[in-house]
Amino acid sequence: MTGSTTPLPKEAHSTASKAPHPEEARSAVSKDAASSGPTIITFGCRLNAYESEAIRERTAGLDNTVVVNTCAVTAEAVRQSRQQIRKIRRERPEARIIVTGCAAQTDPDGYANMPEVDFVLGNADKLDPKSYALGIPERVRVNDIMSVKETAAQFVECFEIRARAFLQVQNGCDHRCTFCIIPFGRGNSRSVGMGAVVEEARRLTASGYGEIVLTGVDLTSYGHDLPGTPSLGVLVRKILKLVPELPRLRISSIDSIEADDEFMAAIAEEERLMPHFHLSAQSGDDMILKRMKRRHSRADTIRFCDDVRRLRPDAAFGADLIAGFPTETEEMLDNTLKLVDEAGLSMLHVFPFSPRQGTPAARMPQLPRTAVKDRAARLRAKGVDALQHHYSTLIGRDETLLVEKPGLGRTASFVPVAFTGEAPDTSGPDFIRVRITGAASDHLTGDILS
Repeated sequence: MTGSTTPLPKEAHSTASKAPHPEEARSAVSKDAASSGPTIITFGCRLNAYESEAIRERTAGLDNTVVVNTCAVTAEAVRQSRQQIRKIRRERPEARIIVTGCAAQTDPDGYANMPEVDFVLGNADKLDPKSYALGIPERVRVNDIMSVKETAAQFVECFEIRARAFLQVQNGCDHRCTFCIIPFGRGNSRSVGMGAVVEEARRLTASGYGEIVLTGVDLTSYGHDLPGTPSLGVLVRKILKLVPELPRLRISSIDSIEADDEFMAAIAEEERLMPHFHLSAQSGDDMILKRMKRRHSRADTIRFCDDVRRLRPDAAFGADLIAGFPTETEEMLDNTLKLVDEAGLSMLHVFPFSPRQGTPAARMPQLPRTAVKDRAARLRAKGVDALQHHYSTLIGRDETLLVEKPGLGRTASFVPVAFTGEAPDTSGPDFIRVRITGAASDHLTGDILS
């Protein structure tokens, strides 16, 4: 199948749909089976997955090459990428190994010093086909990412799941949270023009995708650098107005403090905007949020969730949460655990705090690693309970699923449902109505309604 993706073993894999163990870097191996081209191994976020697809299309004729698109969000992500590079060299001693992505951008010498690596390529150049030409004299090509001022629209033809496509509308981040190294891997915030976004959304819809997911590093900062400073809410409404044939539009992850009136109006009025919102919450304790240099309070997170539920009673919420941040006490952790209930979060993405060299948080008093891991486990356990509670509220309801593969689809609130019966054979995206009959640990079950 064109654009097929084969997951790596579970211990090295975390999906782009917000897996519960984010310290385990998301990783997938992709190779276009219909034509020659490189093998691409992707670690990290949806944006990295999107860019890997763009790399694959731009390097279709590049044989006997492995491109490793790295993630720098945690030390574990970096460790796993290095481990994978060594494994590739053992299994494919004649292959050319190119390392790119955020970890390559922030630590190019570290990868260049690995004897297994042939070429290190920075984020600014990884989407340029000329960067992959044979005979490049230098071993490292990593430019100053802060000098990059624009992000062009990236036109991608195929994705892992034909039902759903990711659309990059923003890159980089202007904020400097004390724990985060990503701005140094991605640069400052920059947005894709609305015209190019709409054009790409129209093209993806015409190609048969039933759902488009808007992605970016700091998605709610969209438009601050564009003429007229259009917001994310303006973009959402523009896409839905100008691409009326698009069945579903989804937002990947947001900083709720930047949700403006236009975005809230879109939530209230646009049924094709899916009611699932993943929040960059990070903590439920106000002192820790200040030490993280976040711009919101725990009350802000709760208020946003309450406001959205009033507009869309069927809304579901996920959140990124960091366990064991420096100076965190048991009481502070308890505030984060309570936030899950008070905000009604049901899909947690838990990070054990990982000190990243060069960030202010790495210089703060650190907790013992055993304590960090224990607190992450407690937060994850809380997340399991919250997810099961959310599942229980859906049993007996009728839901519309976008079918991802035979026997499996997702609701509007992004809950996976395993269904019995056959979905209709159509030329476009498959949507079916099911009645939810039960719940397993990681999905619901349902029967197709006639």
